[in-house]
Amino acid sequence: MTYNWNIKLFAGLPERLGLSEIHLQTESEQLTVEQLKEAVAAIYPEHAGLIQISFVARNHAYAAEDSVLRATDELALLPPVSGGEETQELPSNDQLERYVITNDTINSDDVLAKVIVPEHGAAIAFVGTTREWTHGKRTVRLEYEAYAPMAIATMQQIGDEIADRWSGALCAISHRIGVVGLAETSVVIAVSSPHRESCYEASRYAIERLKQIVPIWKKEIWEDGSEWKGHQLGPWNPTAPLTDF
Repeated sequence: MTYNWNIKLFAGLPERLGLSEIHLQTESEQLTVEQLKEAVAAIYPEHAGLIQISFVARNHAYAAEDSVLRATDELALLPPVSGGEETQELPSNDQLERYVITNDTINSDDVLAKVIVPEHGAAIAFVGTTREWTHGKRTVRLEYEAYAPMAIATMQQIGDEIADRWSGALCAISHRIGVVGLAETSVVIAVSSPHRESCYEASRYAIERLKQIVPIWKKEIWEDGSEWKGHQLGPWNPTAPLTDF
């Protein structure tokens, strides 16, 4: 008996492999992450290096190399440019309203309003925009891509971590996908807490954690080329234990 495996691809992988989803057949219903990547690399040997350093997501959660996968799992191969730590389930509907992936323009006041409550005396919004010059190169625009259901789940994870670290603090995150032009907003992170000190700390934590674990990628389009960009905090290992920033 043969089993069919469907593996979604993101960021630069579709461009490299020439398709958005890999269809694989095996005689086994179960494979480890390592075995799955070896099977994919055997089909695309010219991209074996990139495949081996990519991460596998199973049912919207990152899977360690020795994790056992099933052919019926929802699987994705994520290149090492942004990432996430394991999360087990999607947020509830009320939580989803505070964590948004959208093609539309983001209004920072709308995101901030989601975390302003009577018992909190401080609220702050971080707004990330597209800058024109980076390391001497002129950016024409950015193009963002996300593994949306997993991105929402990991943004909720960040909100839960913030609430635990800064008792009762609230967080809301909206991230844009698609084309984002110069000076346009790509992300808004709003945080509120009883006091301003924890509010500043939680806001910084949220943006750094987002870079570390949320499966969102950006493609920088320059006047003379383009490149997929992502994680800026050093070696990326989304399955590593939580650390301070």
